[in-house]
Amino acid sequence: MGSQENYRWALGQIRKKVKDHINIVSTLANSAAILKERFPDFFWVGFYFFKNDHLLLGPFQGPPACVRLSLDKGVCADSAVNKRSIVVPDVHKYPGHVPCDSRSNSEIVVPLFNKNGELKAVLDVDSKNFDDFNNIDRENLEKVAELLKPVWE
Repeated sequence: MGSQENYRWALGQIRKKVKDHINIVSTLANSAAILKERFPDFFWVGFYFFKNDHLLLGPFQGPPACVRLSLDKGVCADSAVNKRSIVVPDVHKYPGHVPCDSRSNSEIVVPLFNKNGELKAVLDVDSKNFDDFNNIDRENLEKVAELLKPVWE
Protein backbone atom coordinates (compact mmCIF):
# COMPACT_ATOMS: atom_id res chain seq x y z
CA MET A 1 0.00 0.00 0.00
CA GLY A 2 2.33 2.73 1.18
CA SER A 3 5.46 3.77 -0.63
CA GLN A 4 8.75 4.55 1.10
CA GLU A 5 8.69 8.04 -0.43
CA ASN A 6 5.26 8.81 1.04
CA TYR A 7 6.31 7.46 4.40
CA ARG A 8 9.54 9.51 4.36
CA TRP A 9 7.46 12.64 3.87
CA ALA A 10 4.91 11.66 6.55
CA LEU A 11 7.61 10.73 9.07
CA GLY A 12 9.29 14.10 8.50
CA GLN A 13 6.02 15.93 9.11
CA ILE A 14 5.23 13.93 12.24
CA ARG A 15 8.78 14.49 13.51
CA LYS A 16 8.15 18.28 13.23
CA LYS A 17 4.87 17.98 15.16
CA VAL A 18 6.58 15.99 17.91
CA LYS A 19 9.35 18.60 18.11
CA ASP A 20 6.69 21.31 18.61
CA HIS A 21 4.64 19.10 20.98
CA ILE A 22 2.48 20.94 23.52
CA ASN A 23 -0.52 18.65 23.99
CA ILE A 24 -0.98 14.91 23.38
CA VAL A 25 -4.38 15.23 21.71
CA SER A 26 -3.15 17.94 19.35
CA THR A 27 -0.01 16.01 18.39
CA LEU A 28 -1.91 12.79 17.78
CA ALA A 29 -4.65 14.62 15.84
CA ASN A 30 -2.03 16.14 13.54
CA SER A 31 -0.28 12.79 13.18
CA ALA A 32 -3.53 11.10 12.12
CA ALA A 33 -4.25 13.95 9.68
CA ILE A 34 -0.77 13.70 8.14
CA LEU A 35 -1.18 9.97 7.53
CA LYS A 36 -4.74 10.29 6.19
CA GLU A 37 -3.74 13.13 3.86
CA ARG A 38 -0.68 11.39 2.46
CA PHE A 39 -2.33 7.98 2.03
CA PRO A 40 -5.78 8.40 0.44
CA ASP A 41 -6.46 4.64 0.69
CA PHE A 42 -6.31 4.93 4.47
CA PHE A 43 -10.05 4.88 5.14
CA TRP A 44 -9.67 5.48 8.88
CA VAL A 45 -6.59 6.51 10.86
CA GLY A 46 -6.67 7.00 14.58
CA PHE A 47 -5.56 6.27 18.07
CA TYR A 48 -7.13 4.34 20.90
CA PHE A 49 -5.82 5.16 24.38
CA PHE A 50 -5.01 2.20 26.64
CA LYS A 51 -7.04 2.45 29.87
CA ASN A 52 -6.13 -0.75 31.84
CA ASP A 53 -9.40 -2.60 31.12
CA HIS A 54 -10.38 -1.09 27.74
CA LEU A 55 -9.30 1.08 24.82
CA LEU A 56 -10.80 4.57 24.50
CA LEU A 57 -11.16 6.44 21.22
CA GLY A 58 -8.64 9.22 20.77
CA PRO A 59 -7.86 11.58 17.88
CA PHE A 60 -8.70 10.20 14.45
CA GLN A 61 -9.43 11.01 10.81
CA GLY A 62 -12.32 9.30 9.04
CA PRO A 63 -15.93 8.34 9.74
CA PRO A 64 -17.29 7.99 13.29
CA ALA A 65 -15.81 5.07 15.20
CA CYS A 66 -16.36 2.81 18.19
CA VAL A 67 -15.73 4.82 21.35
CA ARG A 68 -14.80 2.02 23.75
CA LEU A 69 -13.22 -1.30 22.85
CA SER A 70 -12.93 -4.15 25.33
CA LEU A 71 -9.61 -5.95 25.60
CA ASP A 72 -11.07 -9.40 24.95
CA LYS A 73 -11.78 -9.20 21.20
CA GLY A 74 -10.75 -7.42 18.04
CA VAL A 75 -7.55 -6.43 16.30
CA CYS A 76 -6.91 -3.36 18.47
CA ALA A 77 -7.36 -5.40 21.64
CA ASP A 78 -5.08 -8.17 20.39
CA SER A 79 -2.40 -5.62 19.50
CA ALA A 80 -2.66 -3.97 22.93
CA VAL A 81 -2.75 -7.19 24.95
CA ASN A 82 0.09 -8.84 23.00
CA LYS A 83 2.03 -5.57 22.55
CA ARG A 84 2.78 -6.23 18.89
CA SER A 85 1.77 -4.96 15.47
CA ILE A 86 -0.92 -6.88 13.62
CA VAL A 87 -1.64 -6.80 9.87
CA VAL A 88 -5.03 -8.19 8.86
CA PRO A 89 -5.64 -8.76 5.11
CA ASP A 90 -9.38 -9.46 5.60
CA VAL A 91 -10.98 -8.23 8.83
CA HIS A 92 -14.12 -10.27 8.15
CA LYS A 93 -12.07 -13.45 8.67
CA TYR A 94 -10.39 -12.21 11.87
CA PRO A 95 -11.72 -14.03 14.97
CA GLY A 96 -13.59 -11.59 17.22
CA HIS A 97 -13.31 -8.67 14.78
CA VAL A 98 -15.15 -5.59 16.04
CA PRO A 99 -16.83 -3.96 13.02
CA CYS A 100 -16.93 -0.23 13.81
CA ASP A 101 -17.61 0.45 10.11
CA SER A 102 -18.65 -2.28 7.68
CA ARG A 103 -16.76 -0.56 4.85
CA SER A 104 -13.43 -1.51 6.42
CA ASN A 105 -11.90 -4.62 4.83
CA SER A 106 -8.26 -4.68 5.95
CA GLU A 107 -6.48 -3.24 8.95
CA ILE A 108 -3.14 -2.66 10.62
CA VAL A 109 -2.71 -1.90 14.31
CA VAL A 110 0.53 -0.80 15.97
CA PRO A 111 1.03 -0.46 19.74
CA LEU A 112 2.46 2.82 21.10
CA PHE A 113 4.67 2.97 24.17
CA ASN A 114 6.17 5.75 26.26
CA LYS A 115 9.90 6.11 26.94
CA ASN A 116 9.60 3.64 29.83
CA GLY A 117 8.10 0.95 27.59
CA GLU A 118 4.58 1.28 29.03
CA LEU A 119 1.70 0.76 26.60
CA LYS A 120 -0.13 4.06 26.08
CA ALA A 121 -2.26 3.56 22.95
CA VAL A 122 -2.61 1.78 19.64
CA LEU A 123 -2.49 3.31 16.17
CA ASP A 124 -5.27 1.81 14.06
CA VAL A 125 -5.42 2.16 10.26
CA ASP A 126 -8.24 0.71 8.15
CA SER A 127 -8.68 0.39 4.40
CA LYS A 128 -11.72 -0.31 2.24
CA ASN A 129 -9.45 -2.55 0.13
CA PHE A 130 -8.66 -6.13 1.01
CA ASP A 131 -5.02 -7.05 1.70
CA ASP A 132 -4.00 -3.40 1.57
CA PHE A 133 -1.17 -3.42 4.14
CA ASN A 134 2.28 -4.96 3.94
CA ASN A 135 5.65 -4.95 5.70
CA ILE A 136 6.46 -1.47 4.37
CA ASP A 137 3.35 -0.18 6.15
CA ARG A 138 4.11 -2.11 9.33
CA GLU A 139 7.75 -0.97 9.48
CA ASN A 140 6.89 2.66 8.83
CA LEU A 141 3.91 2.83 11.17
CA GLU A 142 6.17 1.32 13.82
CA LYS A 143 8.54 4.23 13.08
CA VAL A 144 5.60 6.59 13.68
CA ALA A 145 5.06 4.87 17.04
CA GLU A 146 8.74 5.33 17.86
CA LEU A 147 8.59 9.04 16.94
CA LEU A 148 5.61 9.51 19.25
CA LYS A 149 7.30 8.02 22.36
CA PRO A 150 8.34 11.42 23.81
CA VAL A 151 4.81 12.88 23.73
CA TRP A 152 3.39 10.64 26.45
CA GLU A 153 3.22 12.54 29.72
